Amino acid sequence: MDKLAAMHTFIRVVELGSFSKAATDLGVGQPSVTKQIAQLEKHLGSRLLHRTTQGVSVTEVGALYAEHCRRIAHEVEEADHVALQAHSQMQGQLRISTSVAFGRRVLAPRLLDFIRQHPQLQIDLSCEDRHINLLEQGVDVAIRMGRLADSTLGSRYLGSNPWVLVGAGSYLKARGTPKTPDELRGHAALIYSTVQGDARWTFTRPQRSGDAQRREVLVHGPLRSNNLSALLTAARGGLGLAVLPLYVAHDSIRNGSVQVLLKDWLLPAQEMHAVYPSPRLVPTKVQLFVSWLQGQFGEAWWTRAP
Repeated sequence: MDKLAAMHTFIRVVELGSFSKAATDLGVGQPSVTKQIAQLEKHLGSRLLHRTTQGVSVTEVGALYAEHCRRIAHEVEEADHVALQAHSQMQGQLRISTSVAFGRRVLAPRLLDFIRQHPQLQIDLSCEDRHINLLEQGVDVAIRMGRLADSTLGSRYLGSNPWVLVGAGSYLKARGTPKTPDELRGHAALIYSTVQGDARWTFTRPQRSGDAQRREVLVHGPLRSNNLSALLTAARGGLGLAVLPLYVAHDSIRNGSVQVLLKDWLLPAQEMHAVYPSPRLVPTKVQLFVSWLQGQFGEAWWTRAP
């Protein structure tokens, strides 16, 4: 028995003084109403209504029970109202999670505009280089790179995150400029320990035939780190060659601190997604933020100032 539904039915019978009128009001058959009241009386072990040929009247116990049922129904309505308001309005806290480099270099500067548009929201931005459990951490939206593994999450595609091979002029002057991926075996590599195959770099080159050449190179070098900024600093300092997201390397490429190598060869790009705890009943604040994100990462987004 659905006790709340039975209580609601009981209230309508008391207010209308009739099983048939209550059934019509609730949009159900009279047998359903009769069954619910009978189940409720059996559960309580008390008669709630007197049945007569003229209709129904409430018993003393029924009158007391009806008073409390009305109070409970009102509280349920209030709870629903609060939840609906919170779900439908752009207010309260919005917890966002992303990686350290992406959060600092890309998302944080762009968020300023979103915050100005929605001053009633409180943004909680968490930046860390690990995938967290959104439900356990209470995160509303996370921005993730690469293919999604958890199909239970809600998600929206944001764009592509390209990677490039870079090196400083001082390093290239001392060690030479590689012309093919195979030549990287003789160079010092600065290795990002999180993606791109770790110490195994994979390159492809489109061909006129439609196929693509593929080269996979096992590299080694003086520095391995899970921090992209540290690898960029080392590359700028001439310590070795690094494979980096273009959004990390773009400013250094533009000012000449490093240059892009093997321009005819492509490194695997990452898909970017906004993910949230569930694809169903998504709060309005999450929907609006994700829609805003989808407008931020069009073609060559890494070259545009926020």
